Amino acid sequence: MATSHAADPLESQIEQWRNYLRHRRAIHPMDVEELEDHLRGEIAGLMDAGLTPDEAFLVAVKRMGAQDAIANEFAREHSERLWKQLVVAPEDEEGSADDARLEMAVVSGLTAAAALSIKVPELFGVMLTQNQYFYARNVSLFVLPLLTGYFVWKRRIEMRTWRWLALAFIAAAVVANVYPFHAQRDTEELLAIHLPIALWVMVGLAYTGGRWRDLNARMDFVRFSGELFIYYSLIALGGGVLVAFTLGMFQAIGIDAEWVAERWLIPCGALGAVIVGSWLVEAKQSVIENMAPVLTRLFTPLFTATLLVFLGTMAITGRGINIEREVLIAFDLLLVLVLGLLLYSVSARDPQAPRDLFDYLITILLVSALIADGVALAAIAARITEFGSTPNRLAALGMNVVLLVNLAWSAWLYLGFLRGSKPFARIERWQTAYLPVYGAWAAVVVVIFPLLFGFQ
Repeated sequence: MATSHAADPLESQIEQWRNYLRHRRAIHPMDVEELEDHLRGEIAGLMDAGLTPDEAFLVAVKRMGAQDAIANEFAREHSERLWKQLVVAPEDEEGSADDARLEMAVVSGLTAAAALSIKVPELFGVMLTQNQYFYARNVSLFVLPLLTGYFVWKRRIEMRTWRWLALAFIAAAVVANVYPFHAQRDTEELLAIHLPIALWVMVGLAYTGGRWRDLNARMDFVRFSGELFIYYSLIALGGGVLVAFTLGMFQAIGIDAEWVAERWLIPCGALGAVIVGSWLVEAKQSVIENMAPVLTRLFTPLFTATLLVFLGTMAITGRGINIEREVLIAFDLLLVLVLGLLLYSVSARDPQAPRDLFDYLITILLVSALIADGVALAAIAARITEFGSTPNRLAALGMNVVLLVNLAWSAWLYLGFLRGSKPFARIERWQTAYLPVYGAWAAVVVVIFPLLFGFQ
């Protein structure tokens, strides 16, 4: 048996984990078996999603750690060694080392391609500084097909599926560049805002390895999206410092390097960071899995307090929401952030854990956001009734209806969970089942709105 485990590193790691638990007095041997079954189920699911055995074991142990204090202690004590295993492939595992080198080469190539893709139009005279609307319409097309290609390669997606994905990106490119938009009109700006949302669903299809109907796979994509957001923000902060130091150093010797930053460092770095951030999430999920729930618990009370103060101020002063376009976009972004907090808190929570104070806080946040969304919807509907419809008003109306439905049903499910009449799993299923609605609405705005409003 020992020989078998030595030949199978995953079994060896599971045995080490099992032995660790067995030596803890606080845990019964039968509980160890139950935890092991759970661990093996997690590992199998993660490996089906494309993770290597080492990655799957690490992530599964971390997730178990969120559910059990003893397993959590194991995860904490061994995380450094496991982290090193992910960064540097073991020398005696030639196959793993070759795979790691190959993946590094693929990621490096895709990162370079993403970074340089934004410079290709300039070869044909379409300069970034003079054609901002062209670049706004196409910025997601510069990088998301490459990111999708990375997951198609990593998940070994069957040809039929990636052909459909390729067709979707080609269709998006045609709409973005063949539609005869009038210069700087609403439908063009709406396309630039909504196309990345619609294409992100395509990335999700590739990320899940074609298992988009599997709600667990969708939840993994939610976790990936949240973790990528955190990594990208950290990379952007580091990039900002790099640019500032670069400008400062060259300025010290009398050379103006601002054009290098504006034309190369910032646009190329912004696109390349999407690929690098995605690879970091794939390779080192455990680090951010610890960080993201902490950030969620930190910002949820702050957003709840902000919304409550906002609603209280509106009630006291009697002031309505200004429905100018910029205000509506900012307001919708706030509601999207609230939903992001909800999604990530749901993805990080153990469905079997009893309800606690944070669940009550999430419910208050949901109800507050629901009221705020209702007020915004009423203001938009009143403006449409008084002055007629425009692309911006209808897009805002539709987005707020999409958000309202999700917020309302989520609040209802959470209230049921707090009363003990509904399991937490129903909230999880609702959130993952609703994800395609965002992509569908974004696709309607991208494809139908320009035709409906004569490309105005």
